[in-house]
Amino acid sequence: VAIQEAGAESLPIVSLISFLIGMIFAFVGVRQLEQFGAGIYVADLVAVAMVREMAPIMTAIIMAGRTGAAYAAGLGTMKVNEEIDAFRTLGISPVDFLVLPRMLALMLMVPLLTLYSGFVGMFAGLLVSITIFDISLFEYYNETLRALELKHFWVGLSKGTVYGAMVAFAGCLRGMQCGRSAEAVGEAATSAVVTGILLITIAASVMTIVYYQLDI
Repeated sequence: VAIQEAGAESLPIVSLISFLIGMIFAFVGVRQLEQFGAGIYVADLVAVAMVREMAPIMTAIIMAGRTGAAYAAGLGTMKVNEEIDAFRTLGISPVDFLVLPRMLALMLMVPLLTLYSGFVGMFAGLLVSITIFDISLFEYYNETLRALELKHFWVGLSKGTVYGAMVAFAGCLRGMQCGRSAEAVGEAATSAVVTGILLITIAASVMTIVYYQLDI
């Protein structure tokens, strides 16, 4: 259930956002590159930017607003209803039974959604390029293949995994810290989104610097 909530049910919103981001990159990229007679290099820009940076971070932000908040609200409601206390009374660890499955689900699904998001963004860039800017399908496809290396996919997947862990950690942490009132559940959900996006931004900055220093 946790995997379905974090994965399949997130596909429509991830698809829409990724498609629009890919279109925006293509429009901005072609306009700038055409000044230098290098419009075809928009394929490089869209492919590398989507796979390495935009797909992981946009997917993670979507999941922070959607799934992270849901985790915080769900755990907070369980705390209000004293279900978490019941687990402890029965000798069952709430962390093992409630937190760990949610973290594993997001760490597994966010990289897969990131990969999917990258391909959707590249497809959007392709559509814009061939329909509006007169770049041929064959040229765009070949340039994309030339630009993409396996390391770009590994970078995107590694970032997706870390961001997924950050979102799950923020959601579960705020849920477990929730007070015992209905108002506290709403506050926990809001706090989970803010904390998740903050952690994603910090992780993105650190990982980008590390990968740059390692020349990856």
